[in-house]
Amino acid sequence: MSSAASAGSVELTFLGHQSWHLRAGDTVVLVDPILTPAFGAGAVEFPVWPPRRVDHGAMPAPDAVLLTHEHLDHLHFASLALLDRTTPIHTGQTLPAAVVEALTTLGFTVHRHSHHQPITIGDLEVWLYPAGARTLFWESRVVQPVVRRAGSARDVFIGVDADISDLYVEQIRAGRMPVPWLAVVSNNTQSVPYGALGADVNLLPGLDGPRHRTTGIQALHTLLIDYLEPLDGVREVALCGNGFTAPRSPHGPFLYADHRALAQAANLLQHLFRVHGPRPGDQLTVPPDGPLTTGSAAWVSIDAAAEQAGLDRLDAFLADPRPVEPTPVGPAIPPEDSAAVQRLVAAELPRLARHLIATRTGALATSLHDYLYGPLDGRRLLLRLLAPPGRLDQIASYAWDITGPAFAPVPTTLRDEAMATYPFGIEIFYQDLVALLAGRLQVWDIVGGSYQGWYVGERLDSPVYALFAVYGEHQRPDLAARCYTESLARLTGLAPAPSAP
Repeated sequence: MSSAASAGSVELTFLGHQSWHLRAGDTVVLVDPILTPAFGAGAVEFPVWPPRRVDHGAMPAPDAVLLTHEHLDHLHFASLALLDRTTPIHTGQTLPAAVVEALTTLGFTVHRHSHHQPITIGDLEVWLYPAGARTLFWESRVVQPVVRRAGSARDVFIGVDADISDLYVEQIRAGRMPVPWLAVVSNNTQSVPYGALGADVNLLPGLDGPRHRTTGIQALHTLLIDYLEPLDGVREVALCGNGFTAPRSPHGPFLYADHRALAQAANLLQHLFRVHGPRPGDQLTVPPDGPLTTGSAAWVSIDAAAEQAGLDRLDAFLADPRPVEPTPVGPAIPPEDSAAVQRLVAAELPRLARHLIATRTGALATSLHDYLYGPLDGRRLLLRLLAPPGRLDQIASYAWDITGPAFAPVPTTLRDEAMATYPFGIEIFYQDLVALLAGRLQVWDIVGGSYQGWYVGERLDSPVYALFAVYGEHQRPDLAARCYTESLARLTGLAPAPSAP
């Protein structure tokens, strides 16, 4: 640790994606630690970008872990399993009970906290503020850490996957909390090159193309101008996020995942604050006075050859864009399980039909009256399940009728005809839906790997976000618990309890 850090400073070491190692004096705290080359809660792994190695044996050991929320790029059992089980885990009041149960099974003690009082961890004071009220539903359980060295007036705000906490902003405006000196902002753009699979791709003709993909200019404006507007007066900003690659991604990293380059551009184009784009292993030191300083940690190393290979893939894809055909991410269905999984899907469709009504997709679908062929009947969305059991070269199609609401089987047509008939559509592999319902995958695995769809309206009207709302850990803790059981079984070598096929 630098002499500056030992003289009243807070040192933040970036571990990749949205993981941080915080040190103040002799106190060390990890935030959402991903310590392995890849993360994932199910059978699918997402490699960290840029590729790096964390020598957790040489890493200063944590006195505590801060867990902001349950999503698979923040909650990683294999990384936590590398830590001493006496390390307490601190989190907010709304973390799903299934997560706490899994962490307890792994041997940890979990402490829930409100935002009213700071947590004292050695030389650090930590507040865990709830997400802002306008945060998207599936991110609403996020807590946002505010960290300071005991006795210091320089706070570090870590804005994780959510709008800035209204309660935090209120306290700043009332003078009960200072404007943070450093704000850590999460870049969740996850923009992919034209032709590649992405959560926001819209298959409707004319609604996808290079100009419909988020650009770096848009990302910077959203992150630095829109997002930080409530924190007027912040002096330093650090970018993180976008730090993984999708499974089997032929284009390597996401666009605009080079935060060092983004920070350099941002510093040329605005005068409000200084922007930093740390790479894994970079350290930002917030001193008690004077400017922020930078350094590096010897126990984090970037795999330069693997990084260059990924950048070469991205350059090649941008030079020669091509449609990427989806492939299943879940395990194949054994022939002997065909009847059982068809019963499983048949039992799920009525529940899915009901819950879709309460999503933004459902609200817009209900308000529509006309589409391309004229007046609409009650059928507004088509679910296309690719490669059903026993018919791997076919598609099982189900129309969502809002008058039920219910899904009913319909004849399968070409996709172009389906898009002309239904204003919304979902395409996933049958085996991926089965893996989701069996607890072998999470919805984030499917959307990142094999989902395609179409929709009218705005980006958040997409069925992608409806699936997040319906199948996220907050809404289906039973599915999350099954996935956690599978994850812990892989770690411990113990067979998990039987689950659905």
